[in-house]
Amino acid sequence: MVFSSHVFIYYFLPAALLGYYTLSRAPQRWRNLWLVLTGYLFYGWAGPGFTILMLATTSFDWLMSLVIAHNDWRLWRLWQGDVSSLPRGARTRTQTVALVLSISSNLIVLGFFKYFNFAVGSYNGLIELIGLSPAQWHTTLQVVLPLGISFYTFQALSYIIDVYRGDAVAMVNFIDFSCFVSMFPHLVAGPILKFSFLAKQLTARSLTAEKFARGVAFFCLGLAKKILLANPCGTIADATFNAHSVASLDAWFGAVAYAFQIYFDFSGYSDMAIGLGLMLGFVFAKNFDSPYQSASITEFWRRWHISLSTWLREYVYIPLGGNRQGNIRTYVNLMLTMLLGGLWHGASWNFVIWGGIHGGMLALERTRQRQSLYAHLPKPVRIAATFLVVTISWVFFRASDLPGAMAYLGSMLGLTHPAPAASLIGGIIYDRYLLFSWVLAAIVVWAAPQTWNWTQALTLPKSAVCFGLAALALGVLAAQESNPFIYFIF
Repeated sequence: MVFSSHVFIYYFLPAALLGYYTLSRAPQRWRNLWLVLTGYLFYGWAGPGFTILMLATTSFDWLMSLVIAHNDWRLWRLWQGDVSSLPRGARTRTQTVALVLSISSNLIVLGFFKYFNFAVGSYNGLIELIGLSPAQWHTTLQVVLPLGISFYTFQALSYIIDVYRGDAVAMVNFIDFSCFVSMFPHLVAGPILKFSFLAKQLTARSLTAEKFARGVAFFCLGLAKKILLANPCGTIADATFNAHSVASLDAWFGAVAYAFQIYFDFSGYSDMAIGLGLMLGFVFAKNFDSPYQSASITEFWRRWHISLSTWLREYVYIPLGGNRQGNIRTYVNLMLTMLLGGLWHGASWNFVIWGGIHGGMLALERTRQRQSLYAHLPKPVRIAATFLVVTISWVFFRASDLPGAMAYLGSMLGLTHPAPAASLIGGIIYDRYLLFSWVLAAIVVWAAPQTWNWTQALTLPKSAVCFGLAALALGVLAAQESNPFIYFIF
């Protein structure tokens, strides 16, 4: 089930909100239980079997957190009462084993479902390359990737690590912890919320008219981003990236269209998730902050998918040593972090290259010489240069495989001669509606205010804009069969 679907908007969401607000005077735990039930229904809509996997990993992480908090494997002692935050300092062997078991189980599950097919394909390709084809591994097993497994796995990891560090208190009640993992607003595509950020809200939160109104505004604007901007730009990108041959100008037009598509698709989802959270009394963190207005790749990662970049910094980059062990080690840590971040997005060498481009640019920008050169350029030039690098890197993100990405880059750079039939692409991508949507997307990217800031003080005219855009989006949605979000596949 996706937010931009008839089933969700007209049936699931009204029922979920009605049940939730019916329990508004009940103890907080009953509302959390309702969110757990609706979360599992939401997640199991496409594949009921995967709810068992999520329940199993959630249960194991919860038990391991209690072992860490109590420093005891005797499970009958884990329900004796509330636990407090662990003091900072050394941990016992029991606590460390529990942490390792939790992290290992999560990574093994994630690795199997996400990278099994990739690993087999890469192994067979390497074996064939070195002339040992008989040693290839032929298997009929094709693993299906559960929706959102990367997101809820990272959230569970943040919980168990924060409890081990003493940054968060282990949750004795399984319902409260399960609510953190399975809450439907952020379940399948984030934001990736740290447990310590939501811990207090899970046990005490308020339902106010102001929150609900702002949540509705967020949802309306996110829906409009997805339907009115991301989808038309996606039509342009699909036409150019799926073509066997494309002219240079068309290739650039399609690449920029994809840059717009992935931004409005994902930021639209994040806006809708934040809005749904507000309707339920939760305040989620901002996930996008006009990233294409960044004047460097470093700044871009402070503005793009903020929850992921924050997670990678706190749980990968800093544990690797961060910038505390000299320049060379800092550059290596940046590169390793972004390579892992690229691989997190998908089981493909394209994503590894995408991460390598960003990691290399982050390392390059940290050198004094590069910083001095960058700082003396006019800001509009720096913004344009940053967007150029980001757009080129998106080619690897969008192309189906590495040869396809290289061929598309060749078309962008004019290194290939387009086939005569390539001229037909223009008749598709320069359609008036698509061209208007592309231009409107550019205006919104570089001139429109952020949803987060714009909705802080709602007025009657702003409310009218939100409802007007939502009505227009729903009208367009009525003629469409499917509106999957790009990040659902990650």
